[in-house]
Amino acid sequence: MVEEWARRFYSRRLFSVRDLFNVDKAIIGMVHLLPLPGAPAYEGWPIDTIVERAVREAKVYEENGVDGVIVENMWDLPYYSGAFRVPPEEVAAHAVAAREVVKSVRVPVGITVIHNGGRVALGIAKAAGAKFVRVCLYTGAAVWDTGELDHGVAAELLRLRRYLYAEDIKLFADVVKKHSVTFPGIDLATHARWSDFYLADAVIVTGRITGEPPLPEDVKLVKEVVGDTPVIVGSGLNPENAEKLLKYADGAIVGTYFKVNGVTQNPVDPERVRRLMSVVRRLRSA
Repeated sequence: MVEEWARRFYSRRLFSVRDLFNVDKAIIGMVHLLPLPGAPAYEGWPIDTIVERAVREAKVYEENGVDGVIVENMWDLPYYSGAFRVPPEEVAAHAVAAREVVKSVRVPVGITVIHNGGRVALGIAKAAGAKFVRVCLYTGAAVWDTGELDHGVAAELLRLRRYLYAEDIKLFADVVKKHSVTFPGIDLATHARWSDFYLADAVIVTGRITGEPPLPEDVKLVKEVVGDTPVIVGSGLNPENAEKLLKYADGAIVGTYFKVNGVTQNPVDPERVRRLMSVVRRLRSA
């Protein structure tokens, strides 16, 4: 018998992607924002230009069968490590764009702030009305491709989420995240186990870089470790490997494949979206 406080505490978790996305094997499309004010690649375009492109791509995803979207500051590179270093001008623009995306589509919207801007992402999600955030380093410790050492933010995020009355916003946590090297001794199974223990609503498994898929055996291992907790493929899913990866995963986040010619910097290609979603629908029915 579980005590009442514990039952209430653990019952807040997401135990199925269907609870959030209303389907099994949910596919989440990436809305990569144009470079935001202050980023090195920003070219001075007005906020309306950034918003209009984000809304347009979110609608392309929704119209072609994708189950959710994530609004991300993909092109604010090189990235800052940690939430407190993300410039406020970038945060403000991200929140404005995300709010317009939320208002424009019916599918659940998530937020990512790279690298590991979990606190910022949660604040944007609260302001924008988003349903989940992707947290790059929820537990453990790692060194990012930019050279900074970083650590997990689970303790801070769970307290902040409660403080903000935002427990409806789910936390999707990467394990052994792309563009980073975890500290020695933190293997994939350990990292997944830690994130699950600290109440991640889903764990995300990636390849080593953007667009590279994880190994199917890694996805299988993480699913065996976390059990009922949803496991999401975080990079590299395409029509050719979808069956192998979704055999073990409960869904996937897709960015690069959905772009024109499979180039991450390009706009979303509706035909590519339809192609992958037709494969996913076949897998669901099977």
